[in-house]
Amino acid sequence: MVEPRTKKLPGPQSCELFTLAFPFHCETYHSRMNNTLLPVWLDAAVEAARRGAAELEGWRNRFSVREKSRADLVTDADIASQKAISQYLLGRFPEHQFLGEEDCVGKPLAGMRPVAGSPPVWIVDPLDGTGNYAHDVPAYCVNVGLVVDGEIVVGVTFDPRLNELFTATKGGGAFLNGEPMRVSTIATIHDGLLSTGFPTDYQKQLKNLEKWKRVSAHSQSLRRTGSTAINMAYVAAGRFDGYWCYDNWPWDVVPGALLVQEAGGTLTAADGSPFDPFRMDLVATNGQMHAELLKVLNEA
Repeated sequence: MVEPRTKKLPGPQSCELFTLAFPFHCETYHSRMNNTLLPVWLDAAVEAARRGAAELEGWRNRFSVREKSRADLVTDADIASQKAISQYLLGRFPEHQFLGEEDCVGKPLAGMRPVAGSPPVWIVDPLDGTGNYAHDVPAYCVNVGLVVDGEIVVGVTFDPRLNELFTATKGGGAFLNGEPMRVSTIATIHDGLLSTGFPTDYQKQLKNLEKWKRVSAHSQSLRRTGSTAINMAYVAAGRFDGYWCYDNWPWDVVPGALLVQEAGGTLTAADGSPFDPFRMDLVATNGQMHAELLKVLNEA
């Protein structure tokens, strides 16, 4: 007999995962996942993203802004969006766990990784691109992903300003507004449009500023959108040919990683080792230029 687990409810600034108040059997999910659960989970992720986005659009031009740390902003809208998403998902799946950005401010990355055998974990960024949102720049989105036993099985990125919904399920392909999407076929950095992102801390920016300079000497053009989630969705959609960064968090990359993989792309850590969403660096490309981009980024 499996002993019931205690349910821990996180406080306003807690990063503890929700745990169960009743037994959980991971093999049940794996036996049912492809046939019955993936469509249900995807439907829930899309609805949750739309509910979060509705909060964002409702708060536009009437929110207050404060800093989590220097130049790292949080708004009333972030918090309202996450509340709407978590209430919906945990109301629909009370046996699941939830990891959201706004509960994890200042918490170490190492403590966020779900332990083996954990229930499914929703990993959510209720507003990716907060700086853009705060200045009414239309480049922000809601990010919703689901991890089951260490695997990303559902990914949704929703851009409410362009009404673009990027979705993927493990083994089920990647889609933009319901239409299949694929990565680009650009073979070299010389012909590529690449993107990156920077941390809010200037001293930490210096490393990637040097990488920007280096990649710029090889590429057709570079972009910085201010949203990791949008960057990765655009790689999956074939708009960008590659993306690299050194300061990501799980809620930034979990949905986009599945989008890129299911669209035929490649992801690794920046040193070429296997991709890990609980590691801060990554490179995502169309696959064809991946080795070349890694080489340029890691030149001595």
